[in-house]
Amino acid sequence: MRASDADRERAVDVLKAGFAEGRLSQGEYEQRIGRAYQAQTHGQLQAIVADLPQGPVPQSFPAPVHAVVPPTFLPAPPMPTRTNGSATGALVCGILSPMTWGLTAIPAVILGHKARAEIRRTGEGGEGFATAGIVIGWLSIAFGLFFILLLVAAAA
Repeated sequence: MRASDADRERAVDVLKAGFAEGRLSQGEYEQRIGRAYQAQTHGQLQAIVADLPQGPVPQSFPAPVHAVVPPTFLPAPPMPTRTNGSATGALVCGILSPMTWGLTAIPAVILGHKARAEIRRTGEGGEGFATAGIVIGWLSIAFGLFFILLLVAAAA
């Protein structure tokens, strides 16, 4: 396969590292650089750098010794927070309110406020569900009242 300019530059980088580490003499380094820039295929480039490391030389280090910590002193994994049921109900009622002509908007608001109080007291999850239920519920109530106001104005 033909070599690209980027392939030649990678081979030159390997040669530079080999020269800097003292693996190549000045003359050999210059000769190989010239051959690398004239190489046409990957095979030619590989032959130029075959006797040099192609990256960091792995060094052997002794295996780290870890202290054994008894499981009694390890912190307990965090318990997953349970989502408040009223918060879920508020969100569902809020989402359903446009489809039910606003009949579930009032339960969405009531369940949302109830859920927020329970969440503050118990620390459960679902604050976003409760808030979304409240907002959607109040928006549905406002649009319903606006629609009724338009009907009254049109009738008058």
